[in-house]
Amino acid sequence: MTTSANTTEAPRKRNLRKTRTGVVLSNKMEKSIVVAVTRRVRHKLYGKYMTRTTKLMAQDANNECNIGDTVLLMETRPLSKRIRWRLVEIMKRGATE
Repeated sequence: MTTSANTTEAPRKRNLRKTRTGVVLSNKMEKSIVVAVTRRVRHKLYGKYMTRTTKLMAQDANNECNIGDTVLLMETRPLSKRIRWRLVEIMKRGATE
């Protein structure tokens, strides 16, 4: 009985990876990009919504991203000192091509 429970839980654990959408800021590195992820956070005391931007480094294995592209990132194992995300798809091409 326990083996069937383990086999059903294995695919669920695989889907716990986070995804983020952001805009490419830099593609000057080899197979790496810097992406700005913007989120809206509510202030604890005043209730006003503020924008917070986080820069993430991601792996772009094919060097296909350009500055200004909107991309979808997925969390992955550490690939280097700062890269913990990988490119899933380019959702929208930027104006600079």
